[in-house]
Amino acid sequence: MLRYIVKKIGYGLLLMLGVTTLVFFLFTVLPSDPARMIMGQRSDLETEEAIRKEMGLDLPIGVQYFAYLNDVSPISWHRTDDPTSFFYLNDDNYHYVKVIPMKKSAIVLKAPYLRRSYQSKRPVTEIIGEAFPKTVLLAVVSIIFALIIGIIIGIFCALKKGTWFDKSALVISVLGMSVPSFFAAILFAWVFAFLLADYTGLNMFGSLYTVDDYGSGQYVNLKNLILPALTLGIRPLAVVIELTKNSLLDVLSQDYIRTAKAKGLGRTAIITKHALKNALNPVVTAISGWLAGLLAGAVFVEYIFDWKGMGVVILDGLDKYDFPVVMGSLLYVSIILVIINIVCDIIYGWLDPRVSLS
Repeated sequence: MLRYIVKKIGYGLLLMLGVTTLVFFLFTVLPSDPARMIMGQRSDLETEEAIRKEMGLDLPIGVQYFAYLNDVSPISWHRTDDPTSFFYLNDDNYHYVKVIPMKKSAIVLKAPYLRRSYQSKRPVTEIIGEAFPKTVLLAVVSIIFALIIGIIIGIFCALKKGTWFDKSALVISVLGMSVPSFFAAILFAWVFAFLLADYTGLNMFGSLYTVDDYGSGQYVNLKNLILPALTLGIRPLAVVIELTKNSLLDVLSQDYIRTAKAKGLGRTAIITKHALKNALNPVVTAISGWLAGLLAGAVFVEYIFDWKGMGVVILDGLDKYDFPVVMGSLLYVSIILVIINIVCDIIYGWLDPRVSLS
């Protein structure tokens, strides 16, 4: 099992290196001139040169790439003797501990530095820190909704295969997988927050925090979470229903289930103590992928409902050519997704020990 965990972590590190490389070249090399794109119509040669120097765009591309890896890596090398160097160990940018101090440089252990916003000059980690918890809350609530409701409906579909209940659930699953999230968001907002607003009391727009009408500050408004969470949860709900049903039907046909029935165990005991654990293996795998997908793909839903999470941050960064914010957001989400996949693979290996031996 330990070897299996180490191998998964190794794969995750290689994947993160690949994502970092792709993000760097996508937003640093492909744009014709990031400095000119940022300045727009206000562009002049002197200002552009100052921006290029600040961004390190005057350095060779290989040096820029190493500098970016150096910034985002938790273990990095920095100069300590030349404040004008792009590799200077700046106390304003890094919270670090010197691991190997040298004469003119040092190897340090630090939090990954995602640089600063071109527009607001704020640290990207600070911007992400405000938005990411809202996206996580939205994704987790959506997954919990899909998991609980989906498993319950899937179990009943397996036990009542071929009945009207099973066929109705199949129709719901097909519709859930077919409807795009952005269309479902518009539909839900129109129906439940406009047409039925007098009955539901829900808002078409709103984030986690709402400004008090009497000027006494902000307060948490969980009501605004309902519609975006339901919208995001529809597609994974459909997947969980079908996976649970099909996997449970397959498990119930196994020999050890027949043996349990022959010993006189009731249906409830067979489902909960024997069949369900093995039947949930594909569900766990699917949920890990869907959680990753919801974290990365909630952009349009957040934008439609004005839920100020990572989706709004990324779209705003793209609109303003604020590349450090976009790059940092993509890397941050990627790291979380890799960690989620590693944890889910470990859980999957625990549920089915045969996986860790392969």
